[in-house]
Amino acid sequence: MLTLKVLREESDRVIERLKVKGFDATEAVKRIAELDDARKALQQKSDAIGAELNNIAKEVGKLFKEGRTDEANKAKERTVSLKEEAKELDEKLKQTQNELEAVVVTLPNLPAEDVPHGMTAEDNLVVRQGGDMTSLPENALPHWELASKYDIIDFELGNKLTGAGFPVYKGLGAKLQRALITFFLDVNTKAGYLEVMPPIMVNEASGFGTGQLPDKEGQMYHATVDNFYMIPTAEVPVTNIYRDVIVAEKDLPVKMTAYTPCFRREAGSYGKDVRGLNRLHQFDKVEIVRIEKPENSWAALDEMVAHVESIVKALELPYRILRLCGGDMSFTSAMTYDFEVYSEAQGRWLEVSSVSNFESFQANRLKLRYRDADKKTQLAHTLNGSSLALPRIVAALLENNQTPEGIRIPKVLVPYMGGVEYIK
Repeated sequence: MLTLKVLREESDRVIERLKVKGFDATEAVKRIAELDDARKALQQKSDAIGAELNNIAKEVGKLFKEGRTDEANKAKERTVSLKEEAKELDEKLKQTQNELEAVVVTLPNLPAEDVPHGMTAEDNLVVRQGGDMTSLPENALPHWELASKYDIIDFELGNKLTGAGFPVYKGLGAKLQRALITFFLDVNTKAGYLEVMPPIMVNEASGFGTGQLPDKEGQMYHATVDNFYMIPTAEVPVTNIYRDVIVAEKDLPVKMTAYTPCFRREAGSYGKDVRGLNRLHQFDKVEIVRIEKPENSWAALDEMVAHVESIVKALELPYRILRLCGGDMSFTSAMTYDFEVYSEAQGRWLEVSSVSNFESFQANRLKLRYRDADKKTQLAHTLNGSSLALPRIVAALLENNQTPEGIRIPKVLVPYMGGVEYIK
């Protein structure tokens, strides 16, 4: 959530920067200024009445002591009308404050200055590419056919048990999932990230804190009886660990990692791009989250990108890193780098990770602050990244490593697979 200070003091910049995300903030910024002025005026009146009530209370006590009972009673009568007026003002103040906050939360985060202009994925900037492309035989199969051939993922059984987008992993398919999760967590913890195991359902306050609510409620599974939401990413519960927390400066940075299943409705998704593992309603993902001092967050973003890149390299997959354009960024992000791996059999790039800096946008919603050396509290910066999301990693591993001997397991995963080198 953008701070009121920025919205009032830098309104022209807010409007201009949000145009990069394709968002016209003109009317919202104008309305925010009107409501904030109204709120301040109401607060001044309320404060004035409060001061007058205090003065009258002191005067009444003095009058009673002096035996001037009639004057004291008249003064008390005045307090009755003032209290009624104060009650009405407080109600208007609360209503105005709520309306102000309702408008503020509709505004996305400001994109950083070097975010590329553009509105679609075609406008994203490729900043780096690596890994070797694989030469496959002419009869190479897509992963959904490989999954059936080797009996490692059953999409039809998942459809029977739940519905489309909920596959069942079997045998070495299940073992590969477990191997990847453990490998990712091991790499992350060796890099100094504390492993946590959070709930996979969150309350409304947690969804609001990281920006999924009220922006993305239609994409989240909602348990209406208890008003809980199935998490779309571990970012939500892990970052909310520090909701309403003041962190000591000496304890920064905070670095956490978590494995969780993730749940996304993916409403409106259809076509060839959603076949097999390309787009699921339930999938596994390992996440990294950081809380940083503002002056360190951009260096931390670069470090996180390099960290995720090292994992993709270890898996021996061809990859590229993109800096997202304004129109392709999330509501909450100030800067996002996407990682894509190349699927040889499908002949297309598959997104496997997003690494983002939210600056103080989430922290303002979370009331996440740190206390500096001068004992002053400031909003922290939050960052997160996938390291990694499993479905498309698995799709690329299956497709790119198919050989006459079977599906080759990357060397780094062989110990995690109990020595298995090929899925046969």
